[in-house]
Amino acid sequence: MGIASVITSGKGGVGKSTLAVGLGRALALRGRRVLLVDCDAGLRSLDRMTGVEENLVFDISDVVFGRCSPAEAIYPCAGSDGLFLLPAPASADNLIRPAVMQRLVPLLTRYYDHVLLDSPAGVGIGFRSAACAAGQALLVCSPDPVCVRSAGHVRRLLEGLGVTDRRLLINRFNGDFFDETGVYSDLDGVIDASGVRLFGLVPEDLTMAAAFLKGQAAPERSPGIMAVSRIAARLEGETVPMPERL
Repeated sequence: MGIASVITSGKGGVGKSTLAVGLGRALALRGRRVLLVDCDAGLRSLDRMTGVEENLVFDISDVVFGRCSPAEAIYPCAGSDGLFLLPAPASADNLIRPAVMQRLVPLLTRYYDHVLLDSPAGVGIGFRSAACAAGQALLVCSPDPVCVRSAGHVRRLLEGLGVTDRRLLINRFNGDFFDETGVYSDLDGVIDASGVRLFGLVPEDLTMAAAFLKGQAAPERSPGIMAVSRIAARLEGETVPMPERL
């Protein structure tokens, strides 16, 4: 039985989907079977970011409404053995309700080591559908006060949904951001304001983001990929220290 993790942020534009794809690829490289589930009905993006777009016929709504079997709506991702995608519906009208996701996700975890649920931005019903069946949450934010505040709000909502295992991923991290002129004097200020335990730091990596937007794998030694690989190891129970500087 695998574990379902929701990757969420509350605020859009923080690189959540990029981290979802990167983490999926990193876990697959470790020999795991990984399923990405795009939960952003109407604004799906993971099909393009994983090289599935041209082959896409069915999506998660077709499974739920009985138009196809689950196997027909799950696609192997380009360039990553062991990584698969269950796409979101093209129309927001076909958003999958939380009660349905609570039945579907446990079935998926029978066949995959990791099920990564890429939550839409915001805290509406799409967020609740993505989070309601998750065993843990990876909460993504950048080190700015607006994003950190939204992370704190999402933390409280996750608690209300019963997701008690919550971990903080700070994306687009740059140690130079913290000085006497910044909003936060150090990293501890971000962690304290969010109220979530730090789990990973990911630097800005345009190479990784550009590769995923083309549906390709990023260079293994790029800073973002190396950071995401460390997060994947921690998810699997390994003790990996935080880098002293990014």
